[in-house]
Amino acid sequence: MYIVQIASECAPVIKAGGLGDVVYGLSRQLELQGNCVEIILPKYDCMRYDHIWGLHDAYRDLWVPWYGGTIHCSVYCGWVHGRLCFFIEPHSGDNFFNRGCYYGCNDDNMRFAFFSKAAMEFLLQSNKRPDIIHCHDWQTGLLPVMLYEMYQYHGMGNQRICYTIHNFKHQGIGGVDVLWGTGLHNESYYFQYNKLQDNFNPFALNFMKGGITYSNAVTTVSPNHAWEAHYTDVGCGLGHTIHLHQQKFKGVLNGIDYEFWNPESDRYIPYHYSKTDFDQKLYNKKALREKLLLGESEKPIIAYIGRLDNQKGVHLVHHAMYYALSRGAQFILLGSATEAGINSHFWHEKHHLNNNPDVHLEIGFNEELSHLIYAGADMMVVPSNYEPCGLTQMISLNYGTVPIVRGVGGLVNTVFDRDYNEEKPPEERNGYVFYQTDFNALESAMDRAIGLWYVYPKEFRKLALQGMQYDYSWNNPAKEYMEIYENIRHK
Repeated sequence: MYIVQIASECAPVIKAGGLGDVVYGLSRQLELQGNCVEIILPKYDCMRYDHIWGLHDAYRDLWVPWYGGTIHCSVYCGWVHGRLCFFIEPHSGDNFFNRGCYYGCNDDNMRFAFFSKAAMEFLLQSNKRPDIIHCHDWQTGLLPVMLYEMYQYHGMGNQRICYTIHNFKHQGIGGVDVLWGTGLHNESYYFQYNKLQDNFNPFALNFMKGGITYSNAVTTVSPNHAWEAHYTDVGCGLGHTIHLHQQKFKGVLNGIDYEFWNPESDRYIPYHYSKTDFDQKLYNKKALREKLLLGESEKPIIAYIGRLDNQKGVHLVHHAMYYALSRGAQFILLGSATEAGINSHFWHEKHHLNNNPDVHLEIGFNEELSHLIYAGADMMVVPSNYEPCGLTQMISLNYGTVPIVRGVGGLVNTVFDRDYNEEKPPEERNGYVFYQTDFNALESAMDRAIGLWYVYPKEFRKLALQGMQYDYSWNNPAKEYMEIYENIRHK
């Protein structure tokens, strides 16, 4: 099958979050299953050009209709760790992608409306006719609209679209200027509730709503998050739209790259280990303590890796740190804050705890250190307010690090409580789950985990090994997507 992925990110060349990892990981697995996969991306000035091999002109004169005229673009082609990627560069005074950033500009909606238009023009003019166009998040929400309202009448009537939503919080809100720019001129037609009109602002167009309405299939990144988006406020106002299109909507759990996240071959950890020689993990724990100047002692290490913001349950992260210390555990934090107030708060904590041999706060992000923490920690706390899928808990399981998670989103689909899960037999349980957002709920789960480590160490080891049995690679998600593609291809 010929599949084209269209997105604003692809790791590691363009990565701001999990979206980039998904685009790369899914594309790679789809290729391994025998498909032809290409990826179309914006050519940002600030992307990691050192991760592109053989960048060259692929289509020099792409003229993209925009408002009443056209914008001249160049399309470059190169390989990103084996994936064939096309990068669209507009030559325009708007400097759409020469901003020194991927997101965060006042005109983001216009930047990505143009990118969607340019991607469709590139497919049209270069005579590429994929079986499936798989586009991602609000940035490409207008692309299905343009295909079914315009491009299907220009020789692209057989293309089918799968649209994946990674984060409902950002939906892409635009005005009538977006319609005039892209050539979707009929204002009264698109400003309808069953088309693009935002569900709560009658004067705004919602890119993500357009993607849901016009796509052949819509997915989000875990089955439980799909339920949450449909029935709770996690859908951020799109619950009714999902309800209207529920027959084509489902959750497909993300995967992780087991070549990159593998304790048997990880180049960032000093001692490799597996289920059969699990004792080697202890040497990584010792190396982690030495690197971060933690006290050498008979204590468990509890870690947190991730952003420090409200989505990630930052108030619980802070509480977990002090509760771990009070229960005779060591605590390591690796994360960067997105808000100045949260950032200064954790810097204050870092200075306050600087001489404590049982805690280390690393404010910022360090890829190399994250691998060593996964390998050296005993437990990983993931207390998110909401979590569409979550990678931290899946990586932790593969490294034999027991996750302690809040029961939301993809965390529910991947972590099964040792004591209270009724769906899995005891030998298939792999961590600890709590549900409320208060301190007592977190403490209860941490208390059970720390207690097991201290009182029943063999049982704790068994739990860690049970976590390592799980396969959260891209293998199963890619098979699910292939079923979705086959289903919509013949409609």
